[in-house]
Amino acid sequence: MFHQTALKSVTLVILLLGLGAYVQTGGYYGRELVIEACILAMLALSVDVVAGYGGMISMCHGALLGAAAYAFAAMTALLGWPPSLSFVIAIVASTLLATAIGAVSSRTQGIFFIMATLAFGQMVYVMIFDAPMLGGDDGMAGVKRLNLDLVGINFKKSAPFAFACIALLALSYGLAALMLRSGFGRTLSGVKANEDRLRALGVRVWWVKARAFGFSGLLAGIAGVMAAQHTQFVSPELLLWTLSGEALVVVILGGLGTLVGPLVGAIALVFVKHEISSVTHYWHLFIGIALILTVLAGGRGLYGQFEYVVTRARRRRAKDHA
Repeated sequence: MFHQTALKSVTLVILLLGLGAYVQTGGYYGRELVIEACILAMLALSVDVVAGYGGMISMCHGALLGAAAYAFAAMTALLGWPPSLSFVIAIVASTLLATAIGAVSSRTQGIFFIMATLAFGQMVYVMIFDAPMLGGDDGMAGVKRLNLDLVGINFKKSAPFAFACIALLALSYGLAALMLRSGFGRTLSGVKANEDRLRALGVRVWWVKARAFGFSGLLAGIAGVMAAQHTQFVSPELLLWTLSGEALVVVILGGLGTLVGPLVGAIALVFVKHEISSVTHYWHLFIGIALILTVLAGGRGLYGQFEYVVTRARRRRAKDHA
């Protein structure tokens, strides 16, 4: 069950303030790193909702992000629709797609669930890859950004766009926290703990999973729309299963089932990758070693291990004072 502890809140505030400070001091390339980290963090957050709290390991969230990105691109670049309207429709589309995938895949469990979501992700990839109207394997350019000139925000500049990504990351975390603290969130945790018992109590388990998957699709959709606006270009690479794998790696690296852990993992991955890749092309090796060490250390992840150490210290201190 999810609890928004003081430690989670402090960590979240530090991360968001740190990203904001880097936008101010890191220059253009620093802002690009912040945007990349925020988009990956939102995707990882969506994965943690279903994997960490619902027990559903998904390999289609990259396709959900890509589908939202393509929907936004098609509406703005091909149809000429306003970016604000396209933003909403693209997120709704990814939510409905995720709900449908969750409804079907929820009939399976374990490795079969993983393979079912992977199959759906590949189906979406092939459909878009083979669509000449969407640019095929060449992708699609001319994606427009939101126009907030009326309120004095110019999204064509990197700094306002980076701050918008930080704000949406905070919003995504808040929505996820509210959902997990609700009655539905507790039911989702119950499904993960003992699916058969919940089913015996009359709970429609498949519908709980489908709704949770739909909610995670909403978060992935926000990430997808921002990814499309970031480069103002979309390509089938956004839908590859490897992006889903990267998001899952980030969740495990940061801390599965902690909600704030995926943010830690995404920020660490993006910035460490940047530092290591400037020295060697074999940065994947270092990330792989870090992931192996994380799993061997108990699988708690960076934030999860930190939370574990702090909690043990508090209990030991309380026991000494008792």
